[in-house]
Amino acid sequence: MPSPLTHDDPAALGPYRLVARLGSGGMGTVYVARSAGGRTLALKTMHAAVAADPAGRTRFRLEIDAARVIGGQFGAKVVDADPYAETPWLATEYVLGPPLDEAVENSGPLTERAVRALGAGLCAALGQLHRSDVVHRDLKPSNIIVTAYGPKVIDFGIARAIGDIHLTHTGSAVGTPAFMSPEQATSQEHTAAGDVFALAGVLVYAARGSGPFGHGQPADLLYRVRYGEPDFSGVPAALVPVLAQCLDKDPARRPSTDQLAAQLHDGRGEFVEHLPPALLGEIGRRAVDVWQIAPQRTAAPPVTPDTTPPASTAARPLGTSRRGFLAAGGAVAVAALAGGGAWWWSSRDTGQGSGKGEAVDKGATEQRFNADPVWEYTRGQLTDDWGPSVPYVTDDVIVVPNGAETYGLRPSDGVQEWKRLTDSRWWQYAVVDNQEYQLSASEHVEHDRQPVGVTFWDKSQKYTRQTPLWFPGTVFEIDGIPEYGQQLVRMDGTTVYAAVGSAKSHDYGFHASDRYTLRAADVRTGKTLWSKPLPRRPDKSTRLHFLAAEVVGKRLVTLQEMDKNAVRIVVRDVASGDVVWERPYAGVKNPRPLRSPLAVDDTHLYIGGDQLIALRLSDGKQMWASEKGTEFSPPTVVSSAGSSAGSSVVYAVGKGYGFAAVDGRSGKLRWKEASPEVSDASTAWCPVIGTRYGYYRNGQLLRAVELTGKHEIGRTYKVTSSTYAYFEDKKHRLVLGVGDTSMRAYPLK
Repeated sequence: MPSPLTHDDPAALGPYRLVARLGSGGMGTVYVARSAGGRTLALKTMHAAVAADPAGRTRFRLEIDAARVIGGQFGAKVVDADPYAETPWLATEYVLGPPLDEAVENSGPLTERAVRALGAGLCAALGQLHRSDVVHRDLKPSNIIVTAYGPKVIDFGIARAIGDIHLTHTGSAVGTPAFMSPEQATSQEHTAAGDVFALAGVLVYAARGSGPFGHGQPADLLYRVRYGEPDFSGVPAALVPVLAQCLDKDPARRPSTDQLAAQLHDGRGEFVEHLPPALLGEIGRRAVDVWQIAPQRTAAPPVTPDTTPPASTAARPLGTSRRGFLAAGGAVAVAALAGGGAWWWSSRDTGQGSGKGEAVDKGATEQRFNADPVWEYTRGQLTDDWGPSVPYVTDDVIVVPNGAETYGLRPSDGVQEWKRLTDSRWWQYAVVDNQEYQLSASEHVEHDRQPVGVTFWDKSQKYTRQTPLWFPGTVFEIDGIPEYGQQLVRMDGTTVYAAVGSAKSHDYGFHASDRYTLRAADVRTGKTLWSKPLPRRPDKSTRLHFLAAEVVGKRLVTLQEMDKNAVRIVVRDVASGDVVWERPYAGVKNPRPLRSPLAVDDTHLYIGGDQLIALRLSDGKQMWASEKGTEFSPPTVVSSAGSSAGSSVVYAVGKGYGFAAVDGRSGKLRWKEASPEVSDASTAWCPVIGTRYGYYRNGQLLRAVELTGKHEIGRTYKVTSSTYAYFEDKKHRLVLGVGDTSMRAYPLK
């Protein structure tokens, strides 16, 4: 649990302010940190003595690489890092949940059902590492965080690439003795099978509260690991043969992670449904407590024995609040902190975060009004009437699909860094956790039929693999675009949601006889998880089936375009594809603006149109609505904790009303911009929210409205675009304005 900073801890590392300590060991210290925008992070550092050793720095760089490989689904997503700093550091998302050892200590051993689900989740995590030729080498209960969405593996301090040279001395055994593999205990090559051995030890611990080789001195434990038989007393009988195979002394006889996962769990149900109530309560408590952490620091040692530190500097326990928490379906605040590039509104005015870290302008000569963009990129047709109107972004590149080509732009100046020939358009792309996905004709041909597949590209534009998904039959083309009607609706983890179908060969648009379905498929195997029919299109229609989509917990939330500009909100169960609820999206005059990102938090969907409305995700019930008479843009929602509408702020632009902030729980107006000149306020796109300003178009200018203080116009920029997005990496923060033939970048503050 967090503890106060010591008197000699730094105030900040990189751009991140330190708030509390999470722990310290032989290699370094882990802190709770916050960004200038108020985002809570875990920040790991190296002790000076370790950083002075080149081998220590190499290990740290390898740890960062391994953390990036496992990603945010199975580990703590890497937000930022500087392994070359005087004090090397690594910043990751703050994972909400207890380490497995604390979970078992506080809530007792897990049930067989929970152990099986835990094991399957850890198999998926290790499988992700092993497919990238990385082994963990130190899997143990304290390196596993139990969240509502599954276990996350952390601490890759001794992970390494399979086959790499050891960074340890010859004859040394590196790891934790109680959970080492026999080959690791004898300083032999530790392969993926060694991680499986350690995983079995972890599952024995989860099932009975102690590992398979007991407790004792390291030498005793190493001997038992090498020569002793595992102790399965207290482990459910059905698990014993499965775990015994994993704990075989011969690595060749152990199952792979995929084989083990199949023996442990059938994949049914959400992970949270398998957890005992006591553990769920602990996860929820931590989700609440993280927002109660206030910066505290212990007093420096007195100069003389008689010197007493002032009372204001004495150490105080961190404020926490234990509340009853068991969300419906187990949805807790984890997602609120997990997304890279998200922007947080802090309702707790502590003088920290909420944009106040950037209150001072970088230069007195900077033009604040009618300013030009930072850069402009011009290339053919950048927007169209079908796909998303904003670019896709990764950590350090802006990805722009443009017909038969895709471009990668440098965020510092908009210079094109690379170009790739493609056969896809905007609506057939997705970028998730810096992995680019492209829906396209598969290279795999079977019986003279060519299926639609998902192509994977890494951030260096290296083609990694392609998974065939389904055979669409004969499909039409428009302007030479193959598989035109196939639409990548959403990527979420290992699941792709796509609108696909078979069509007669015809020259233009959909045909009334075309049959299309919404399908969910596993991108690892190509297996279709479910398929649901979609309404048929009239002849010559060129409108795609979906305008926007988002996965929230167990719900797939979509805006589905019907005939004659009609739009319906359709919410489905992600496991079955069944419709949970649907309703019309009222007041839609032009569907194009609805291709902006959906405004959802963990419990509600917020929509614009004739009114600003909050709909409950569970059943579609309207929770509040603004008065009629004002047309609103699609809104943007910002959550400080993520699990409750009470912590959300909804931002929207009203026609003739201007830019406003509304309380997500009650629908009450928090504030509106101070400028009376709002007659040209554009409702054609959702506002972009920074840490200091909210951005929207008014007339020929992009306005930056203060999010705090008097809510006045702080800056304006010349624009020609109607749609906007944000871009953030460790060096750049930009508002991207996308026009028909050009993209402009503006500073995001």
